[in-house]
Amino acid sequence: MGSTEHRFTVNLSILFTELPLLERPAAAAAAGFSAVELWWPWVDAPVPEQSELDALRAALNDAGTRLTGLNFYAGQLPGPDRGALSVPGEESARFRRNIDVAADFAGSMGCKALNALYGNRVEGVSEAEQDELALENLVRAAHAADRIGAVVLVEALNAPESPAYPLVSAPKAVEVVDRVNEATGLGNAKFLMDLYHLSMNGENLHQVIDSYTDKTAHVQIADNPGRGAPGTGELDFTDLLGRLAKAGYDGWIGLEYKPGDRPSAGSFDWLPAPLRSA
Repeated sequence: MGSTEHRFTVNLSILFTELPLLERPAAAAAAGFSAVELWWPWVDAPVPEQSELDALRAALNDAGTRLTGLNFYAGQLPGPDRGALSVPGEESARFRRNIDVAADFAGSMGCKALNALYGNRVEGVSEAEQDELALENLVRAAHAADRIGAVVLVEALNAPESPAYPLVSAPKAVEVVDRVNEATGLGNAKFLMDLYHLSMNGENLHQVIDSYTDKTAHVQIADNPGRGAPGTGELDFTDLLGRLAKAGYDGWIGLEYKPGDRPSAGSFDWLPAPLRSA
């Protein structure tokens, strides 16, 4: 499985988590990967100590790994929080404090993609109010991303696992992408196409690929059911990755799956070693 037309990047927030954060880049490099991505690593600290940022930067550089994607602060992931930017009060304030910190770190690593997760719907606040707050914060994020020559990504999650999350279909996420681009005029808001989440929602993946590849700047994969490596579930990744290539997608494919009951390094048998390093 795999294609020379695609470049693969390992998500170090779901793979290699049996190791401390600063050891994961080297472990990914030892498994043959030259590119990695991360959720925001400090779930309780939108603005961590500079020494922590410096240590992570050094670990990535020492391992020779390129950072291809980074989440803005999004609360506890994986977990029930599922994002922060549309949640009134302290969570959206944390997101705003994080925007420039995350953008500066990404810029220092040459990272060109920042993922901004919506927040869950909350009681006592109208959906319209939350959406207005989300747009305000996404506009801020898009300007910060533009400052470092990056895109800001908007992702659809899945309703079974995140029932309070409002963006649980490709069209809903793309609506937000279009709204942000209209508000900023920058054109740097893009769709993050996570094939696992979309399949969990029962969407027609062929139709999603055909309809939205032109608005997509990042793809993530995991098999379904189980969120394991390709080949552990029912999705045909040879077909799906081929269709993405045919649709013109030439960006990164993020491996955002659970390794199962084995060390993470043992979960890459499906991907030939020559295809792991971009």
